Amino acid sequence: MKKNMLSILILALLIVNIVLTAIMMFSVTGTAKKTSALIDDITAAINLDLKNQSATSSGPVVADVPIENVEVFAIGEELTIPLSKGADGKDHYFLVAVSLSLNTKHEDYKKLQPTVETKVDLIKGEIISVISSHTLEEVQQDADSIRMEILQRIQTLFDSQFIYNVTFTKGLTQ
Repeated sequence: MKKNMLSILILALLIVNIVLTAIMMFSVTGTAKKTSALIDDITAAINLDLKNQSATSSGPVVADVPIENVEVFAIGEELTIPLSKGADGKDHYFLVAVSLSLNTKHEDYKKLQPTVETKVDLIKGEIISVISSHTLEEVQQDADSIRMEILQRIQTLFDSQFIYNVTFTKGLTQ
């Protein structure tokens, strides 16, 4: 009889344990789903799609161009550009060589490509204007946004997106 009572007690405790485990699992699963939905909403709100760098209405157009349709145009000599004074108050410079990527299959390419070489001084002016407005810390920490800003200014200059990328082939800060 004692063995039977002990078996019934163990069985009752096992059933209680299963019920409590099931309650715990349902509460944790519901919370995990809510947390996942919250994270999805936050990432959608701040748009963390880092691979898609297509233009918004105010940003530059960055195309996904196959390598066989790319022409690289080097701006020429390296540019030594004075930077804005930062927190340290010292003068800093950015020595940079810049190349432009042109889409040879773009509808404006044949018409505007010959003018790129004749407008090198205007392109350099845009590059210098953008880079000189930034501090040493900004150049070191966020060169990609500076490249995008230069690209936007050059696309505005030519009123076309046949130039789709700006590359710093060399960059030294002092």
